[in-house]
Amino acid sequence: MKKLVCLLLIGIPFFFTLRGTMAQTIDTSIKPPEARKIEKDTNIHGEVLVDNYYWMREKTNPDLIHYLEAENAYTNALMKPTEAFQGALYQEMLSHIKETDVNVPYREGDYFYYSRTEQGKQYPILCRKHGSLTATEEIILDLNELAKGQKFLGLGATEVSNDGNLLAYTIDNTGFRQYTLYIKDLRTGQVLPDRAERVDAVAWANDNKTLFYTVEDAVTKRSDRFYRHTLGQTADDLLYEEKDELFRLEARRSRSKAVIFLISDSYDSSEARYLSADRPNEPLKVIQPREPHHRYYPDQHGDLFYIRTNEGAKNFRLVSAPMSDPQKKNWKEVIPHRPEVMLEGTDFFVNHMVVYERENGLQKMRITDLRDGKTHEVTFPEPVYAAFPTGNHEYNTAVLRFNYQSLITPNSVFDYQMDTRERVLLKQTEVPHYNPALYQSERIYATASDGTRIPISLVYKKELQRNGERPMLLNGYGAYGFSYPVGFSPQRLALLDRGVIFAIAHIRGGGEMGEVWHDQGKMMMKRNTFTDFIAAAEYLINEKYTSKDKLVITGGSAGGLLMGAVLNMRPDLFKAAVVYVPFVDVINTMLDETLPLTVGEFQEWGNPKIKSEYDYIKTYSPYDNIAAKAYPTMLVRTSLNDSQVMYWEPSKYVAKLRSMKTDHNLLLFKINMEPAGHGGVSGRYNALKDAAFDYAFILEQLGITK
Repeated sequence: MKKLVCLLLIGIPFFFTLRGTMAQTIDTSIKPPEARKIEKDTNIHGEVLVDNYYWMREKTNPDLIHYLEAENAYTNALMKPTEAFQGALYQEMLSHIKETDVNVPYREGDYFYYSRTEQGKQYPILCRKHGSLTATEEIILDLNELAKGQKFLGLGATEVSNDGNLLAYTIDNTGFRQYTLYIKDLRTGQVLPDRAERVDAVAWANDNKTLFYTVEDAVTKRSDRFYRHTLGQTADDLLYEEKDELFRLEARRSRSKAVIFLISDSYDSSEARYLSADRPNEPLKVIQPREPHHRYYPDQHGDLFYIRTNEGAKNFRLVSAPMSDPQKKNWKEVIPHRPEVMLEGTDFFVNHMVVYERENGLQKMRITDLRDGKTHEVTFPEPVYAAFPTGNHEYNTAVLRFNYQSLITPNSVFDYQMDTRERVLLKQTEVPHYNPALYQSERIYATASDGTRIPISLVYKKELQRNGERPMLLNGYGAYGFSYPVGFSPQRLALLDRGVIFAIAHIRGGGEMGEVWHDQGKMMMKRNTFTDFIAAAEYLINEKYTSKDKLVITGGSAGGLLMGAVLNMRPDLFKAAVVYVPFVDVINTMLDETLPLTVGEFQEWGNPKIKSEYDYIKTYSPYDNIAAKAYPTMLVRTSLNDSQVMYWEPSKYVAKLRSMKTDHNLLLFKINMEPAGHGGVSGRYNALKDAAFDYAFILEQLGITK
């Protein structure tokens, strides 16, 4: 193989003017790294795609590592004058966190389970108490101990056996979402020799010795096999293998602990299997064979399956079927389809059904008493909020526990008495030095070019004068039908207290307004995602919430694709951008079926091997649309060991952007070279330091230096 050489011109005097206040604090004589171009041609549909940076895929190439380290050195050198500011921001963000704290315990079986944190320790400590909250604490998993000698720690699944004696848990020490399954005997504290690699989901049978789990493929990281393990068993039983690369497996046990479900899921259709948790050696049975465009997801209560299905129901409807014969011919409608309401999920308790819905972009909870059929809605006080169930491990209860928070209200845990409708606040996360009365949130709407109303959530420090003088950080995602959560962030106060407006554009491609909202921002309608975001930015500027010179944008992963696309389309509209783990090399990635996520996501982005889909992707793929023009100031971040967006996508993007852009605005690239994942580093203090770095960059660009 031809040796690759990077021209890393570090230390050569190179003076230029940076747009933004950082030019006032950084007198740089450092030229940014220059990656060597080695042409690779791809022939597709009669065209030749030229990629000068394909060589960056060679992860073990010393020249690549040298180049990435040079990028880090360049970034650190130019950010060095902000180190004191970063330190102050870190301490400020830390001051809003109660470092030693305890989460609200939840009951499961004979124990109360909870996690707690201790000042100075990076990770939570998982604990329980037997029978009563006044009982002696038992530490079941101290993540700080597990992290000793490791540069990364990610906790995946945790499941306790029915008798409370065994804990199954999964750990990732690489950042690559590569989890190892362990089983711990909680009576002795010993970790058993039973192990499995690349485990995603786990579920105990009711005999306290049989564990089901799913395993991912070694190349594409698609969860494709379902195993049964009996304690002490050396060769586990493969119960099902999903051959279709469009599908991935998910496993769980029903809250009643009666059924183990195995779901084969794709973006277009699904298929559910099940077996009795009391008879773990029985074969799996299919509820309804898979069909094109049919997605369905079962739950269980009594002798019935309750099935959320999109058959004839774009936003899903709910049906029931007897467990003895759950085929579609026996389905009976429970909740009909409502075009304006997205049916997102269900929870079943011994006497109650809880339905989670989304209407007009807002989450709703409806509770039905299964004894008399009466239904009521749980209401929430703010115009913009996030509400979701948590810690509901008991089946025989009339209490629903949920988390509520908003852009202003810290995370709050409630117990809701489903019979009496009484709501009890168990705990609101303590945020030191915070007064919510000083802040305001609202929901406004921009209008897209096709007339669609695009919701925008805002939070800011009072009082707001709409004169275009307020700086703003505008966020977006817009993919996979995922609804951007409007939750509380204590670290965000460092922005709000300096006058920055924090905004979220709920653009198409997400799920805020139901499945149609997702459909209108994927595949051959993906460009709506980008034009919606631009419309939101233009509206905020025109209505004088902010101005072009005070608007910073940010997004990560598929939101990084959003950033790359809008920066190509309207680079004049933004002061600066922070781009996290961006999916920017769409054509090359979607042509490579050996990469994680590629095949399964043909139904989200399209398959460039199909000419019409290739032609459409080519109109927006950020890497392929970089042009010789001026771009805003940018910070791009990634991790060398990211498993979801390969490190080379942002690396190639930055290299190409450096070689083509015509401006002298700052372009910084920061790469976690140590083990870190798609979400960055592990450990709460490490994450805060990274946030302080990013905030220092953002605030400096906005002219705020202290």
